[in-house]
Amino acid sequence: MKITMVKKIKADGNPCCKSANVLGKLEKSGLIEHIDRVVAADEREPFSDGLALALKHAVDAAPFFIVENDDGSSRVYTAYFRFLQEVFDQAVSESEELSELMALNPELDFI
Repeated sequence: MKITMVKKIKADGNPCCKSANVLGKLEKSGLIEHIDRVVAADEREPFSDGLALALKHAVDAAPFFIVENDDGSSRVYTAYFRFLQEVFDQAVSESEELSELMALNPELDFI
């Protein structure tokens, strides 16, 4: 299995908050060692590797993960909690899951 993480660099040169947060969580948990490649979707460089991967996989938000299996199949994860659960079999708290869902879908209003 090969895992690529695509993080976002904003037009001002700073990393996007969510990408930096996810990268920090991966480092803190030790899971960063299982990420084979981290590439940037750099808004300052329209032909950056990360933007090319986003276009190829029809993804419009970062960070995201591409998991390529040994059999040639691949899957894209745009939700960090789902990536943790399905790829690393990691438990995620309900509050973390809801927080990410709200961030990905601001039009939702949970009661």
